[in-house]
Amino acid sequence: MQPQYSSIPSQGFVAAQNRVLRNTYWLLGLTMIPTVIGAIVGMGTNFAFMMHSPLMGSLVMLAVMFGLMFAVSATRNSSLGILFLLFFTGAAGFFLGPILQVALHLANGPQLIGIAAGGTGAIFLSLATVATVSKRDFGFMGNFLFVGLILLIIASFANIFLHVPAASLAISAIAILIFSGYILFDVSGIVHGGETNYIMATLTLYLDIYNIFVNLLSLLISLSGDRD
Repeated sequence: MQPQYSSIPSQGFVAAQNRVLRNTYWLLGLTMIPTVIGAIVGMGTNFAFMMHSPLMGSLVMLAVMFGLMFAVSATRNSSLGILFLLFFTGAAGFFLGPILQVALHLANGPQLIGIAAGGTGAIFLSLATVATVSKRDFGFMGNFLFVGLILLIIASFANIFLHVPAASLAISAIAILIFSGYILFDVSGIVHGGETNYIMATLTLYLDIYNIFVNLLSLLISLSGDRD
């Protein structure tokens, strides 16, 4: 006869992971507030220094973002982690300023931003649902996605100097695929117990969503932007 208490740990595990997932989605929704505020401030900011020196601008942005990410990670087990996460998402929204400015200079810019936001939301909801409802563990994708991400970063920095339009389009398309894969990987990690801290889970999912939005908007600007 099987011991009756064997189901208790699994029930506790499922409850704990459901709690992490619930808190993650709640906090993820909250991060959209500072993101929007940061984006509004960014749209009214002069980013001339980033236009004149794209490499230096990228390095400054990365320094700020990685600094705040380190702060989030260091305080992930306290309420300070939530505060630093909100600061991080506000900064991320601010750094959307340049691409939003480019979009808003187009006749159909507001529509493109709306399509990018809606498309990003649809991608996230679809893949998060698959990872949550499916019993499949998508953890096997980790190594492949990491290698793809490293290659993507190298290609992106190389194209800062090369300025090849076709390469920019390819990089954006590949980035959307990679970060879509990361949504499956990250949500699956929560569901299967790989991630038990909802602050860090929120951070990783936010980065997935953020990168999909930026690259989708970049593609739309390049392919459908009305410059008349």
